[in-house]
Amino acid sequence: MSYQTTNPYSEQIEQTFTPHSDAQMETILAQAATTFESDWRLRSFAERKAVVKQAAMLLKEQRDDFAKLITLEMGKLFQEAQQEVSLCVKILDYYADHAEQFLAPKKLDVKRGEASVEIAPLGVIFCVEPWNFPYYQLARVAGPNLMAGNTLVVKHASNVPQCALAFEKLFTDAGAPAGAYTNAFFSSEQVATAIADVRVQGVALTGSERAGASVAATAGKALKKTTMELGGSDAFIVLDDADMDLAVKLAVIGRMQNSGQVCDGSKRFILVDSIADTFVERFQAELAKLQAGDPMDAATTLAPLSSKSALDLAVKQVGEAVEGGAKVLLGGKRIERTGYFMEPTILTDVKPDNPVYYQEFFAPVAMIFRVKDENEAITLANDSPFGLGGTIITADIARGKKLASQIDTGMVFINSPAVTAPDLPFGGVKHSGYGRELSDLGIMEFVNRKLVLVG
Repeated sequence: MSYQTTNPYSEQIEQTFTPHSDAQMETILAQAATTFESDWRLRSFAERKAVVKQAAMLLKEQRDDFAKLITLEMGKLFQEAQQEVSLCVKILDYYADHAEQFLAPKKLDVKRGEASVEIAPLGVIFCVEPWNFPYYQLARVAGPNLMAGNTLVVKHASNVPQCALAFEKLFTDAGAPAGAYTNAFFSSEQVATAIADVRVQGVALTGSERAGASVAATAGKALKKTTMELGGSDAFIVLDDADMDLAVKLAVIGRMQNSGQVCDGSKRFILVDSIADTFVERFQAELAKLQAGDPMDAATTLAPLSSKSALDLAVKQVGEAVEGGAKVLLGGKRIERTGYFMEPTILTDVKPDNPVYYQEFFAPVAMIFRVKDENEAITLANDSPFGLGGTIITADIARGKKLASQIDTGMVFINSPAVTAPDLPFGGVKHSGYGRELSDLGIMEFVNRKLVLVG
């Protein structure tokens, strides 16, 4: 596996990194285990809080430097990269401030004796993380697990190695001991070896279905607890009473954030017939306004995709959709210029027998579906192997809540695109994975909830 920075805007290779050897892998795992047993787990919440709060402060102070690395390595608009770094600050602060409360012993109301549940860390947690939010994904595992007393070994995506190293250095600079948070430039074979290692007590993965299935199988054989945050093909339902200005505005945000490279981005636009023509006309007009350019330039509104392979896959999927009977209403091709840019794309007439009907588009591609009423909308929304998030646009909040309860996903947003915050649980069902990150639920994934009973 090659760990390499290739600028998606210039298409130039910026820097290449040497993967860790097997001997280095052993050193990394041994250090993480030793640090857990002899240091980090023994520290008080206040001592761990001091380190995590310091990391948050350093991240805030150096926001633009961290953000520039995101834009360099995976092409995100610089303004969006700045927002991502600021969100990471909030996540680290949130867990530093609330972990002790979340993990406090809980007394049980029992008929016999005195009972309580004590919460303790598990040990070394191995994390496999993706490139689309190079720091946010790391903060989601680092904040809760470090505050819980676990230590982390993190295998980041191979195309964002500088972001991976910067986040490791963040905790070193904040005063964390060696082994508390360690970046790992591991190969796929080394990942499997690390997961099976007896010193690793849990595995967290954010990534594709394929990666999730492989890691879950390896962890399952070793009887390791896992969390999986995988792909999504979220529905964006626009009902007949929707505020059309709001619907179009949120649709553009929901589909085009991060150039469409968002697991819980809006991907299937399900429109009640009576408003469908108006929505599509206005949505198409807004997407056509987006301007490709240097993602560091504030005037740019369309960033490149993260890599040539990501661009090629998206273009291939559109071609398969057309061969299967779909129509391209807008875009569908690579933009002829330097950089991995794809035209904002709208597909219509995608039927269940189309090869892309059940696929995820991780690109600026929207699929349009028309339904006669809200019942058909819910049926169509649930006709997916994925179950991450979804959006409902309606003027009637009670109606929106009623429909939200019928959607088979881990998250539903009413009159909002998918959003994230430290105190909101994040995760899905079906092929979108299992387990939760963020909120009080996220810190409970890799801990031992131990019953103590006095008879």
